[in-house]
Amino acid sequence: MSDSDSSGVLGQRAGVGGLRLWVLLRMGRWLFAAVALAVVFVVMVACSKLGLTPLRLIIGQHNGTFWIFSAFIGAIITGTSIVVTINQLVLSQELGAVGDQRDRMQDAMEFRGDIEAVLDEEDVTPPEPAAFLYELVDGIEREANEFESTVAADHGDEIQGKVSDYVDDITENAAVVKDDLEDAQFGTFDVIWNALNFNYSRKIHDARKIRADHSDDLSDEADSEIDEMIEVLKFFGPAREHFKTLYFQWELINLSRALLYISVPALVVMGLLMMYVDAGTLPGTTLTVDNLVWLTSAGFVIGISPFVVFIVYILRIATVAKRTLAMGPFILRESERDEDLG
Repeated sequence: MSDSDSSGVLGQRAGVGGLRLWVLLRMGRWLFAAVALAVVFVVMVACSKLGLTPLRLIIGQHNGTFWIFSAFIGAIITGTSIVVTINQLVLSQELGAVGDQRDRMQDAMEFRGDIEAVLDEEDVTPPEPAAFLYELVDGIEREANEFESTVAADHGDEIQGKVSDYVDDITENAAVVKDDLEDAQFGTFDVIWNALNFNYSRKIHDARKIRADHSDDLSDEADSEIDEMIEVLKFFGPAREHFKTLYFQWELINLSRALLYISVPALVVMGLLMMYVDAGTLPGTTLTVDNLVWLTSAGFVIGISPFVVFIVYILRIATVAKRTLAMGPFILRESERDEDLG
């Protein structure tokens, strides 16, 4: 296995490393929105120093504030209505007849029972998503160590080396994920981040390849151990997808509420700017910039704030969705697979 490819941590394998990954996923959504709006504000003010037509002249001759901010009123009302409607359609999937709700409950209980049966040491899996994923990752780590112990007993150096590298990758990845999951709380992004950080699809592929390449060399006990480990790994995919779905619904609710809270003040500001701002408003300059530029730039930022908040929420949801399109041993991103070549 290539070390660069088998790394489980998302920041080392996603192809969007460093700052970009942090901004898309880890940065607080309100902080992201504030930074974006601040950049827009600075650009708007800076443009007034480029020798362009003075804003006060544009407003005086063409009633510029009316044409600019009147468009925001329709856009804010229409955009907010559409987003809230779409979110409600998504959330309507939670509604259903009592029979449908019983089936969902039965499926959830069966899934928990299957995992508890495989993990052996856990009588009842924790109800909290973070603790549930912790126990699942811990169970995968235990199965991997048992597999390594079995192989070390009566197998050759070549297969022992491959299994040792494979188990080291699982152990290192599991240690990072488990450490972060201890303090994670659902509703924040931490639970989903750690679910993404455990590269279970690659681990399923590598386990199956070890078994395929050394099927004649593996003892019956070792073959049974690797089957059990793959079985536990296979539970991680549905668990991650379930919590991802719940998180998406949670975020869509937060987005709807945020847009409703922001839209009304934004509409009020747009109305005030249309009604009371003209070429004679706030004469003079501040820091060599026309006061009217400061005012209209701030109004423009407030006008686009619902759209920016929508963007920063959707960026995270879309990024997570892109990174989790495939379930199971399918790897959609480019990867180094030197051991598969030739």
